[in-house]
Amino acid sequence: MFGLFSKEKKGTPQDAERLSEGLERSREGLFGRLARAVAGKSTVDAAVLDELEEVLVSSDVGVETTLRIIERIEARVKRDKYVSTSELNGILREEVAALMKDPVVTDGSIKPYVIMVVGVNGTGKTTTIAKLANRYKSQGRSVLLAAGDTFRAAAIEQLEEWCRRIGVELVKHRAGADPGAVAFDALQAARARKVDVLIIDTAGRLHTKVNLMEELKKIQRVLRKSMPDAPHQNLLVLDANTGQNALSQARQFIDAVGIDGIVLTKLDGTA
Repeated sequence: MFGLFSKEKKGTPQDAERLSEGLERSREGLFGRLARAVAGKSTVDAAVLDELEEVLVSSDVGVETTLRIIERIEARVKRDKYVSTSELNGILREEVAALMKDPVVTDGSIKPYVIMVVGVNGTGKTTTIAKLANRYKSQGRSVLLAAGDTFRAAAIEQLEEWCRRIGVELVKHRAGADPGAVAFDALQAARARKVDVLIIDTAGRLHTKVNLMEELKKIQRVLRKSMPDAPHQNLLVLDANTGQNALSQARQFIDAVGIDGIVLTKLDGTA
């Protein structure tokens, strides 16, 4: 029975070569794969578009988005008659950017403008909140943060440190307190202090945990009892390395509280 583990299998040189090639492909970014796919070809034609489609799908872009990009580039090739493969990287960047909507702009007429930040564990919500707060402050707006993540160890302390560095105020309760109560007190404080922007941190939660998603709904209900149109933006923070699972996360958060914008973090990672 144990003989199965006693014999060490030795790979052939061909196995090693295949493994090396596979790892090399994994290390390549999208544009590196694209350059390899169109090497030796001068014009963008049907064959090049097929190669591009394969590269996009294998890079986890998603089938629906890939087809939309290919259709847009096909239309461009028909219009311009001749498109060089050397232009393809720039064209691809333009077409991807064209598919994205403009970022949601904070309405300066609403005070306080309430932003609730949600997402699963470890995506970088707290750091994102700090960056948002710093940006709004640099624009001359007053900002208040709410430590709604009362669950994660040291979450409140982390946000306190960011507030100290940025120079903004924080509303907090003790660890383990009701996040809805934190959000309510923060909204009252923001109104009393005539703050421009209130940003509410929330605990990271798996999108599959119904009770935790219900907690987000409760925070939203508490805010709306005091300010019917709050929160004015629900931002979902997603890890860019998540891939297609991010779609499932987004759907669950959309169903729970509605999402107005998505923040992609860790874009300098391995995605």
